Amino acid sequence: MAIKLSFEVLAVLDAIDRTGTFAEAATSLHRVPSSLTYLVQKLEGDMNVELFDRSGRRAKLTQAGRFLVDEGRHLLHAARHLEIRTKRIQDGWESELRICLDAILPSASLWPYVRAFYDLEMVTQLRLSTEVLGGVWDALITRRADLAVGAFGEPPHAANIVARPIGTLRHVFVVAPDHPLAGILEPLRSETIARYRGVVISDTSRKLQPQSVAKPDGQMMIVVSTLGAKVEALCEGIAVGMLPERVAEGPIHEGRLVARRIVGVRELTNCYLAWREDKVGRALEWWIEQLDASDLAERFLAGLGDTKEQQSSGQ
Repeated sequence: MAIKLSFEVLAVLDAIDRTGTFAEAATSLHRVPSSLTYLVQKLEGDMNVELFDRSGRRAKLTQAGRFLVDEGRHLLHAARHLEIRTKRIQDGWESELRICLDAILPSASLWPYVRAFYDLEMVTQLRLSTEVLGGVWDALITRRADLAVGAFGEPPHAANIVARPIGTLRHVFVVAPDHPLAGILEPLRSETIARYRGVVISDTSRKLQPQSVAKPDGQMMIVVSTLGAKVEALCEGIAVGMLPERVAEGPIHEGRLVARRIVGVRELTNCYLAWREDKVGRALEWWIEQLDASDLAERFLAGLGDTKEQQSSGQ
């Protein structure tokens, strides 16, 4: 069935309703009144619906006419928005940008950038996700993400991946105060740690080899899905393991965890901002410009402490 409505006639009906008369609507549209009358009468005939009650001195919208005008305005707004979106995509703004954040970094640190991006009033839809360890790199390689924020460990050898250092992450080995390892003479050796159950966050890689942080050979492990669950397992004394120093500061200060010196483990991990070189558009360029800073990881993790202080003070 042929569609009888057009954006032209919807715009005419909108103008008639806003101005109150066919003549004033014609003036606002820079047309002659007879052309508006023709369009409206043709639509009424095509749809077999009366849009105006002409029994009085001035034509008034019927109930059906009011419905058509109100709903038609939604279509007109959508059409105008579609035109703008299409033009901006032609100008190099992506229709969608997928940003992946490592789960260790607080997502709250990203919101000011999201707000600033939306203030640009661009058409790009943001799709935010989190991954763990190698899963961040994996998301780039498998095209689940266009931009990775806080990719830890050295960049994989893969085509079209650009990586910039944005800081380092310091890890500390922690145990519950009543755990046996809390009373053993430091520094702790790998063979000693391996006697006790550890806890790690599950690497979300799909294609790359899963990673882990400082896992002694032969140690039994609990695998959890979130950083919060790992902290809980450590505080309960169920397991031992490494935490980012910024994350561990709170539980250590509260007396729920104690830090222990260990040997044979790398304490620092490099952190990267990375993106797909074959996907660069104006939206991705904007995000790279905002986040490409050598101290970004430190600033994000500093925000973690600020958030906890606000929560504890009831803010």
